[in-house]
Amino acid sequence: MKVREYDVVVVGAGIAGLTAALYATRQGLKTLVVGADLGGQLLLVSEIQNFPGFKSIRGFELIRRVEEQARSYGAEIIFDEVVEVRREKDFFVIRGRSGEYRGLAVILACGKAPKELGIPGERELRGRGVSYCVVCDAPLFKGRVVALISWGYHGVENAATLSNYAKKVYWIFPSEKPYEDEELVASVLSKGNIELIPNSTPLAIKGEKRVETLVVRNKEKGEIRELKVDGVFVEVGYEAKTGFLRGVVKLNEKGEVIVDREGRTSTPGIFAAGDVTDVPYKQAVIAAGMGAMAALSAYSYVMKLKGRRVRIVSDWKHLKPKEGGLSLRL
Repeated sequence: MKVREYDVVVVGAGIAGLTAALYATRQGLKTLVVGADLGGQLLLVSEIQNFPGFKSIRGFELIRRVEEQARSYGAEIIFDEVVEVRREKDFFVIRGRSGEYRGLAVILACGKAPKELGIPGERELRGRGVSYCVVCDAPLFKGRVVALISWGYHGVENAATLSNYAKKVYWIFPSEKPYEDEELVASVLSKGNIELIPNSTPLAIKGEKRVETLVVRNKEKGEIRELKVDGVFVEVGYEAKTGFLRGVVKLNEKGEVIVDREGRTSTPGIFAAGDVTDVPYKQAVIAAGMGAMAALSAYSYVMKLKGRRVRIVSDWKHLKPKEGGLSLRL
């Protein structure tokens, strides 16, 4: 099967990656976004009050809006975990767990990756019933039985989303309560298809070709229970995972990608933006701005490869007459 080729492949589907895709596609680049999930750390934010243009907006809603913009200009989005980036002749090969993708340029915007449980069967069944993104994969489990490992306000949101699709949800968490707001938890449980499994930790995920059961242990009683499920959703936070980039680009002592003021890394053709970089301020608006900058730098690089020299001053479009006056199309 022939590997599809792109002008630019963006690694990461958070605010930096999706903004990069938006700017790259507006410049006419054939763009692919490859991300383990949609939204990254913004999915953990219930409300954002400091993103320009919005007095208040939920993290998921902001991501969805940018995603729709990027798709409207032709960006493709694939959910896959990238495990390798290497150069082959004129292209970079980006290898994921589910496939390979080729790009003339790469934009690293992987931020922080979902934390894994580190239990037997987890990696073997990833993508075959094990998911790290409720909002991405919940619709795939409509009418099925699933397990959710999550807590806090984000856990409440995940449980609510899954209850809208799954026949039954086993909600596993390590404490007595999944969240301190009992009224909010009660509202989620009112649907009647969620079973709480408190004070418990997962031990193993079992299955031949797909997830079949999840083994959990009650920390207080020591009891072990095997739950028959079709899927396991793991939502326990995020961490930096840049080990696959060692030897590809320069990293600092924290494992962050070192970039210059134009989003360029130590390797020509590879750019980076957002929380994965060594820029000290980890904010959504900064990540978005870096994504735009990396995309414009990638555009200049790709055009040079194609024999066209360009100098980008801005992304503004010409004033266009419109009934009732002039409108500026961005």
